[in-house]
Amino acid sequence: MLLDWLLPVLIAMALGLALIGAARRISLWRQGQAAPVDFWGGLKAMPTRYLKDLHHVVERDKYMSHTHVATAGGFVASALLIILVHLFGLESRILAAALLASLALMFVGACFVYKRRKQPPARLSKGPWMRLPKSLLSFAGSFFLLTLPVAGVLPQDFGGWVLAIVLLAGVIWGMGELFFGMTWGGPMKHAFAGALHLAFHRRPERFGGGRSTGLLPLDLSAARLGVEKPADFKWNQLLGFDACVQCGRCEAVCPAFAAGQPLNPKKLIQDMVVGLAGGTDAQYAGSPYPGIEVGQHGGSAHQPIVKGLVEAETLWSCTTCRACVEECPMMIEHVDAIVDMRRFLTLEKGATPNKGAEVLENLIATDNPGGFEPGARMHWAADQNLQVMAEVKKADVLLWIGDGGFDMRNQRTLRSLVKVLKAAKVDFAVLAQEERDSGDVARRLGDEATFQHLAKLNIATLNQYQFKLILTCDPHSFHVLKNEYPALGGRYQVQHHSTYLNELVQQGRLALGQHKGGSVTYHDPCYLGRYNGEYEAPRQLLKALGIEVQEMERSGFRSRCCGGGGGAPITDIPGKQRIPDMRMDDARGSGAAIVAVGCPQCTAMLEGVVEPRPAVKDLVELLADALQEPQADKPAAQAAVQMAEV
Repeated sequence: MLLDWLLPVLIAMALGLALIGAARRISLWRQGQAAPVDFWGGLKAMPTRYLKDLHHVVERDKYMSHTHVATAGGFVASALLIILVHLFGLESRILAAALLASLALMFVGACFVYKRRKQPPARLSKGPWMRLPKSLLSFAGSFFLLTLPVAGVLPQDFGGWVLAIVLLAGVIWGMGELFFGMTWGGPMKHAFAGALHLAFHRRPERFGGGRSTGLLPLDLSAARLGVEKPADFKWNQLLGFDACVQCGRCEAVCPAFAAGQPLNPKKLIQDMVVGLAGGTDAQYAGSPYPGIEVGQHGGSAHQPIVKGLVEAETLWSCTTCRACVEECPMMIEHVDAIVDMRRFLTLEKGATPNKGAEVLENLIATDNPGGFEPGARMHWAADQNLQVMAEVKKADVLLWIGDGGFDMRNQRTLRSLVKVLKAAKVDFAVLAQEERDSGDVARRLGDEATFQHLAKLNIATLNQYQFKLILTCDPHSFHVLKNEYPALGGRYQVQHHSTYLNELVQQGRLALGQHKGGSVTYHDPCYLGRYNGEYEAPRQLLKALGIEVQEMERSGFRSRCCGGGGGAPITDIPGKQRIPDMRMDDARGSGAAIVAVGCPQCTAMLEGVVEPRPAVKDLVELLADALQEPQADKPAAQAAVQMAEV
């Protein structure tokens, strides 16, 4: 019978072409730069990473999570059993029954994929992705019917020649999409690339519940600094780009895209895929960069990215808020790629836009981005009688001031923090004139040389003194000191003030009254939340003040960025609206009278929104307002008042 010999031939051909495609795809990835990976360890860990770590993210969309389990799980099992039953001809009713069950599971999942694709959300790419449900159904349905005679459910000659030809057409269509397309290109490409991406991920620390968010250091002695063309990326970064499923979850949470700036994280990754294989973006079927039509860009692995695949403004629109990375179901590292490309523009081309060059020059000349006299960092504390490390040499806590010391608004936050620390009798000291900028903004703008220079100077200073931890109210300094200085030899225990103050409250070291102001909502800073996983301490601190937080619709790991990170206020790429305005609209939607914040940049951005709007107060300002005089000290204070009256 026709099917008896033709079906195995078709399966063998499809598998052979898939293997040839896999070799071709791997050769495209290997155009990238060398990157050390644990080859066998990664392959061994891949199933766990796929079934656990990846689905931890996918599960945020319950519909697609369950659909993916059914469709992908059914396909993997079916593919293996098809090879045994229909290619090698193993005559086993048990294997045939298992294959029928797998195909039925896949078919059900594909039906739900079809339902989602009938009216897809705007974030989903269309084009070839619209045929995927039909291809899945064709594959599962055709092989299901072909397996019924093998399982003994139907006679071997069931249906005759007409049905055989129809089924073969379905098999060719299905295998063409799922086997051939998996490695040659098409919607199923993500399955092959995605599995290897998980095995050889750029940041394996992210798996197993870990966290890895610090930018990786750049070798400043390299022949080329940063990424000029796709082939300058590490090979496993190129592999990661190829794993994109074009679901648009990154697009849906990107603050720059929502503001109408020329950035769409999904489109950016797809542009890197175009560059990987060579071509143009004319076939891209998703949302474009705002204000830039599809079909105007193209390139290859060995041609410059900027002015070829993307415009420079696309890269400078990013706030590095990491919302795209947090939301990506394939765990792609968008921010790493953007900063790598910025590094080339800044270090090799000197092409940092708007006030970027001025800020970087200020950092080199004055150790702070504003160009202020370095000695002015501590002017706000002239009457505070603070201990200075150069004099005391050791303290329990080193208070890192940060560039908020130059800003009059954030000096109020610092004074509140000092007030609370003194009330808790914390032994703390400051570096004063020895403190320099942490280097955060230089690094996000791509100036790795200035970052490493500042970091090494700070590390040399810090290593002169003894302290148990570094405390700061700036999440950006907190992140850099905690997660990026260790690569340069600076390993310290670092805490954000929300975490430390919450510990003081829990230990009973502060006498607190209840908050007497208006209702409060809390804005999660990106570099405290998504970068470092601290969501609970600020809320516990507010709860200790008797505040029931009125959460914004977007909070926690899905909090919207204020627009102040990644040097965005410096590069200042225009859009249709401002990111802080959108975030303040979120706050207004909560109905709260006060927005509690935990970041100097968030304070500056949100207070820059025109009134009427909720008031903006740092967590420590609310805490300082609620401080009460300890009971033991009240008699002494009353006696002092009486003596003064006499």
